[in-house]
Amino acid sequence: MPTTTRQIILKQRPEGWVTTDDFDTREIELGGPGDGDVLVRAIYMSLDPYMRGRMDASKSYAANFQIGEPLKARVIGEVTASNDDTFHPGDLVFGMLDWADHTMAGPAAGLRHVDPALAPLPYYLGVLGMPGMTAWIGMEMGDPKPGETVFVSAASVAVGQIAGQLGRLRGCRVVGSAGGDDKVAFLTNELGFDAAFNYKTAPDLLTALEEHAPVGVDMYFDNVGGATLEAALDHANNFARFIQCGMISQYNLERDQMQGIRNLTHINRKRIRMEGFIVGDHAERLDEFMGQMAGWLKSGAVTYRIHMTDGLENAPEAFISMLKGGNFGKQVVRIGDEP
Repeated sequence: MPTTTRQIILKQRPEGWVTTDDFDTREIELGGPGDGDVLVRAIYMSLDPYMRGRMDASKSYAANFQIGEPLKARVIGEVTASNDDTFHPGDLVFGMLDWADHTMAGPAAGLRHVDPALAPLPYYLGVLGMPGMTAWIGMEMGDPKPGETVFVSAASVAVGQIAGQLGRLRGCRVVGSAGGDDKVAFLTNELGFDAAFNYKTAPDLLTALEEHAPVGVDMYFDNVGGATLEAALDHANNFARFIQCGMISQYNLERDQMQGIRNLTHINRKRIRMEGFIVGDHAERLDEFMGQMAGWLKSGAVTYRIHMTDGLENAPEAFISMLKGGNFGKQVVRIGDEP
């Protein structure tokens, strides 16, 4: 029997900041699953900063979203029909699916089973998913040693909160920046950061770093770029490692609005290693990551916060709010009920 589903599609490519005018909603009918297809009812959907680059026409590390087609996201869902012997109705899965109530998922969706007994289902989109693995890989690359100072920007959101906790587990002094006093309190009181500051109210970023990281920065986990990157370079110690995860402060700016970094000479002068990465390059390590992270969650060594928005229809506004720092924790949209 055909299934009617809502889909949120890309109506037009944004110019500068994303607006709700860049999205549209349509209803279509999905037929039965073809060879190898699996029909999945969405329960939770992840919203992540990297999606902003996929909305543009310019080439990125992930395929561009297409005008008139549904956007894609990591989704936790329930199989309702299957023509793949690996998946059966009632199975809980996650994969790259449409912004939709239902998706007909082929092999390219990369569906995997999830175990609801291991952790709450939204965790598979956060601490046990791409954001958690991003933090895990990035911290491994930066390799901070006990006693060193690690600075994490956007530290209360999906990747940052894990990166900071992993630094703490390595015996480091961990300093974070976030965009609100409640977020700063969360970092220090609940996640165990040694210090944190509100970048929106700090007199200036370099002064804040000098106050909260008085002996300098040995590793910087960068989620923000722009002025924060510039301040971190000023306050970096010799032989610091800069792990470039993201630059959300620049994603919605036109090229002539982007902030040039004026102090890159520090890279030579201080012998800084600056390295970017894409977590998808390490996909073969997913099971290793999930096993280790599951152990930390079970022991209480790592905790995690989810920012939940209800309703597929509210996904565009939630996405825009996330890009502006409005989320407090990993941004997830609840589309359907858990079985």
